[in-house]
Amino acid sequence: MQDLLLEALWQTTLMVGASAAIAVALGLPIALLLYATGSDGLRPTAWVNRPLGLLVNAARSTPFIILMVAIVPFTRLVAGTSIGTGAAIVPLALAATAFLARLFENALREVDKGVIEAARAMGASRLQILLKVLVPEALPGLVAATTVALVSLVGFSAMAGAVGGGGLGDLGIRFGYQRFMPEVMATVVLILILLVQGLQSFGDWLVRSTSHR
Repeated sequence: MQDLLLEALWQTTLMVGASAAIAVALGLPIALLLYATGSDGLRPTAWVNRPLGLLVNAARSTPFIILMVAIVPFTRLVAGTSIGTGAAIVPLALAATAFLARLFENALREVDKGVIEAARAMGASRLQILLKVLVPEALPGLVAATTVALVSLVGFSAMAGAVGGGGLGDLGIRFGYQRFMPEVMATVVLILILLVQGLQSFGDWLVRSTSHR
C-alpha cells in the first residue's frame, strides 16, 4: 500500500504540475489580450474582447466532470487516449486556463492607472506596457491567482482519478470506497489536505516576496 500511495502521489503531482504550467503559459496571454482589448484597455476592440470573454466564461462555468466527458475526442486527439494520468492533464489544463485567464485579468486591472500613464508619457509602446509594466506590477496578484488555481487543481485531479485519471482520487475510490478500506480513504484525504496546505503556504510566501508594498 505504501508503494501505491507513493505512485498515486506522483501521479497527482504530475497532473497538477503539468496542467498548471500549461494553464499559466496559455492563461497569461489570454488575460493580457482581454485586458488590452477591454473597453478601458490599451486598445479597445469589442469584436475580439467579447467573443474571447464568452469563450472563457463558457469554459469556466462548465462543471469539471462534464468538461472531462465533453472533450473526450479532443483528449484522445492530443494524448492518444482518454484514460490515465496523461489524458487527465488535457481537461485539467483547459479548465485551469479559463479559470486563470479571468483571475489574471482581474490582477492586471488592479494595477494603478497612474503607472500606465507614466509609461505612456515616456513613450512606451502597448506591448512594452503590457510586458514590462503591467506584468511586473501585477506579479503578486498573478502569483496569488496561480496559488488559487493550484489548490483547485488538486481537487479537480481527485475527480479525474475517480473516472480513470489515476492519482490519489483513483486510489481512494478503488481501495477506500470499493474495497471498504476506510484507513486508505483517510490517508488519501490527509495527504490531499497536507498538499493543499503546503501549496497555499508556499504561494502566500511568494506573494509576500514579490509584493512591492
